[in-house]
Amino acid sequence: MVRVPSTMLPLGTVAPGFSLPNIDGTIVEKSAFASGAPLLVMFICNHCPFVKHLRSGLAQLGRDYQKTALKIVAISSNDVVAYPQDDLAAMTREAAEAGYTFPCLLDESQEVAKAYRAACTPDFFLFDAAHRLVYRGQFDASRPGNEIPVTGSDLRAAIDSVLKGQSPAAEQTPSIGCNIKWKPGNNPDYFPG
Repeated sequence: MVRVPSTMLPLGTVAPGFSLPNIDGTIVEKSAFASGAPLLVMFICNHCPFVKHLRSGLAQLGRDYQKTALKIVAISSNDVVAYPQDDLAAMTREAAEAGYTFPCLLDESQEVAKAYRAACTPDFFLFDAAHRLVYRGQFDASRPGNEIPVTGSDLRAAIDSVLKGQSPAAEQTPSIGCNIKWKPGNNPDYFPG
């Protein structure tokens, strides 16, 4: 299991746009999330052991913040030719089994992942009400095999700050996970290899 850290996109970055298919058959656009509501963009995938480790925690996060101003989307950007277990049909099954309550989108071109400088799964990007980046870091310190309970403490603290109109702590620990599975010849310039 190769551990790849988040690129730590600069704080203050404006949320890049997207228009991607959702598992329910609709197209979800970033513009649908009106400025004025914080937005959490999570890059995840079905087969990554790091995401599997957080699976129930991600579902709980979605349920816990469902009735707040926070909007949440999950995006899978893996190469679905090489990794068919991450295609839209498999994502639909995974979302149902995991109990995800947020849109799960497929970034088949991988252009959205590049726009966010996403490097790993999971990779989290929290934007404030003006859709400026205020947090890009880990869910919590739990990793497969380290025996630390999954709580989402780091991300939840950042979300709670944003919902109170405050800034999250500037000291942020990068997320760690499997690398996004780039299509042959599609590796972005920020990603080694």
